[in-house]
Amino acid sequence: MTLTVDAAVTIQSRIQREPAFALALLDEAIAVFLNGEPDVARLVLRDLVNATIGFEGLAVATGRPSKSLHRMLSAKGNPTMDNLTLIFGVLRRELGVEIRVKTVACA
Repeated sequence: MTLTVDAAVTIQSRIQREPAFALALLDEAIAVFLNGEPDVARLVLRDLVNATIGFEGLAVATGRPSKSLHRMLSAKGNPTMDNLTLIFGVLRRELGVEIRVKTVACA
């Protein structure tokens, strides 16, 4: 019998074990969001929140109810730009990074 591990558990474990992986996921969430894939960005942000600050901690940091944050970062969530800005800001502080965006010309 093959043993399997839930992908979310594997991702959370790796985020907690490897800070560089957490930073790569934050970078990916920003990139996919800015490139028109908000549904993917929300799910990546959800994994980051679960593995770092947690939804209760995010609720305290943003002043938003944790249930609302769960819905915002679900597959069918629809957070406002203000809420996304808050979430990105909290994760940025939690991971101790500065976010810079660079545009490049398409080939």
